[in-house]
Amino acid sequence: MVVPAVVIAAPASGSGKTTITTGLIGALVAAGHRVAPFKVGPDYIDPGYHAVAAGRVGRNLDPNLVGADVIAPLLAAGSADADIAVVEGVMGLFDGRITDDPDPLGVGSTAHVATLIGAPVILVVDAGGHSQSLAALLHGFLGYDARVRVAGVILNRVGSPRHEQVLRQACDRVGLPVLGAVRRDADLTVPSRHLGLIPAAERRRDALDSVAAIVAKVGAALDLPAIVQIARRARPPAAIAWSAADAIAAADPSAVTGPHRRPVVAVAEGAAFTFGYAEHAELLRAAGAEVAGFDPLHDPLPEHAAAVVIGGGFPEAHADELAANHSLRAGLRDHVAAGRPVQAECAGLLYLLSALDGVPMVGALPGTGAFGPRLTLGYRDAVAVADSVLYRTGERVTGHEFHRSSVDLATDVVPAWGWPGGDGPATDGVIHRGVHASYLHVHPVGQPAAVARFVSAAAAADIPSPSPEEAVR
Repeated sequence: MVVPAVVIAAPASGSGKTTITTGLIGALVAAGHRVAPFKVGPDYIDPGYHAVAAGRVGRNLDPNLVGADVIAPLLAAGSADADIAVVEGVMGLFDGRITDDPDPLGVGSTAHVATLIGAPVILVVDAGGHSQSLAALLHGFLGYDARVRVAGVILNRVGSPRHEQVLRQACDRVGLPVLGAVRRDADLTVPSRHLGLIPAAERRRDALDSVAAIVAKVGAALDLPAIVQIARRARPPAAIAWSAADAIAAADPSAVTGPHRRPVVAVAEGAAFTFGYAEHAELLRAAGAEVAGFDPLHDPLPEHAAAVVIGGGFPEAHADELAANHSLRAGLRDHVAAGRPVQAECAGLLYLLSALDGVPMVGALPGTGAFGPRLTLGYRDAVAVADSVLYRTGERVTGHEFHRSSVDLATDVVPAWGWPGGDGPATDGVIHRGVHASYLHVHPVGQPAAVARFVSAAAAADIPSPSPEEAVR
């Protein structure tokens, strides 16, 4: 079954894509649709708001991290049991990874993903400052690349009825239907800080209220039947839905643990560690693990944990609470000292250090972290410098960095990654006993063999196995 799909894009960042997409998703749900939400690119935060509106997990579509051939299968898998898929784009429509490739689509851009899934595009235009010249802007996007089907416009932040009338006339001149006009409203915003929007998981009740307000106001301004009809024009390529079990079996069938040895992999979650991809837990389970979530702000290390995953997030916003959880910090130090596997990305790296801006952290890795004004952002082609619980020396990955911090590690540590020829440091992260920690975010769908290897290392760890009654499922 082909699920209708539509891509919500914009001419540039800051146009209001996340607000409009979240409102559209929630309005479709209120109208009785089962909506599968997606986000183009490596963004962890926007899918959290999509999930609140949709009532199901938000997923990412990033050709840079997982490969172009996996995008349509991921859409099919994430759209199971849905009757429409809504995909929020990234930055401007044609903005992708900067390379020497002359293709105007841009590698990993919204336009690139739209062509990979055969979906029409609706442009969200920030109407502030626009008048009749909007027609010229839209004309350029319509004619720039024939492979991209721009099917309509949503006018955002419209100032007045007269302003809306002028903008609609401009859209008529280029033959693009207006699918909604959302008035300028200070309440239609999501709070942000130094790395962008504040994750929905941190805001909890406030996030639910914000999404409800967005859905009510944006939904009332959109032509939902017309948008659904446009989504039905999607022409996705024939694709078998992605499967975690198939991915693990194809990557490294020898690494999959047996039914009698299912190690517990503890995965950090909660307000301080919100960055992660839904497929990670699915791959861990497919490789033979039992996945146990825990909140480092309050919880101890889960019983029988053979391995730990600590992803990205905002430890700096919760440093004092993290420091106060002495039981978990001691448990993690013991875990690392015993050589058991740990995967830590970005915030996880900072948390495992001795201190973050002077606040005590776990103290399992030799070094400290600090925040500063400089933003490090972008895709990285990395090579594994040494063997670890995830990778073998020389293996190559494409990952993504996004942080304003720096680390001061002991000089004799073994780095996790190298990227010769880059503008920044030649190496990143640390391999220490069973720990693989670095700033690099890697999408597990692109590295299923690493997931299988990690679970295999967990199964071999020296720790009692839980009974079936104790296992966390």
